[in-house]
Amino acid sequence: MRFVRLMVIGAAALAASACASVGARPGTGGGRPADVPAPVTDPAPIVPGTLRPYQIRGRWYRPAEQPDYDEVGLASWYGDAFHGRPTATGEPFDMHALTAAHKTLPLPGLVEVTNLANGRRVVLRINDRGPFVEGRIIDLSRAAADALDLRQAGVGRVRVRYLGRAPRLGGGQPLTPATAAAAVAPAAPTPPAAALIPAPIPASTLPVASGPVWVRGGAFLDRAEAERLAADFPGVATVRRDGELFRLTLGPYPDAETAARAIRGLSDRGVRGAEASDTP
Repeated sequence: MRFVRLMVIGAAALAASACASVGARPGTGGGRPADVPAPVTDPAPIVPGTLRPYQIRGRWYRPAEQPDYDEVGLASWYGDAFHGRPTATGEPFDMHALTAAHKTLPLPGLVEVTNLANGRRVVLRINDRGPFVEGRIIDLSRAAADALDLRQAGVGRVRVRYLGRAPRLGGGQPLTPATAAAAVAPAAPTPPAAALIPAPIPASTLPVASGPVWVRGGAFLDRAEAERLAADFPGVATVRRDGELFRLTLGPYPDAETAARAIRGLSDRGVRGAEASDTP
């Protein structure tokens, strides 16, 4: 029993040491800017099972501790269709909280996300897995997308830095706008032409009235990619050209409940931001 107790004490000391390094980056001498959150002193345990390798749509993902994670890529967001549903940590998804989904960082964890178009920054609690669309590195809650001014565009180029373990509750907070120097990051490779780009339309709740309901499934840079997805919804999917994009629409469905099932089907295939509408 004493041996077990010593192991527990030792593990706690290691966790405290790791938390003390949150916010300190190589070359900073351990200091942190005034607007960076203080080190977490009450870290939540990593949720069992969330560091195991997993497979989505034939691709393997291998979560791991990544203390130096610092990446530039595309961010998307998700909201109404997932509000209240359990996340990968078991916490209910709250689209009004400052949270996000990531494919491989420990859960729950903290990340600093910077919108490279306007310098806005926010610290987010990572409590879910995703996004599973080529070219995207993080999926934001609706509130996080608003804080970064990304919601209307639907997608944007961001820098994501891992800060370490998250506190037991909360952990999200907006930061002051980054300076131009802080927002500069190495250029990310251009996403493949087949990368799915969500349509720049605001999310909406499902129509209340019964009757024909359509699902706007997003927009693609490559028609073949859109048509491959459309093939999974025979009889209800259409693909139309809109400038340089190809927009996918499903429907009409007889009611909002059936449309909601179609939105969940798109989500299972890695498509976020699909919404129901009373018009095609």
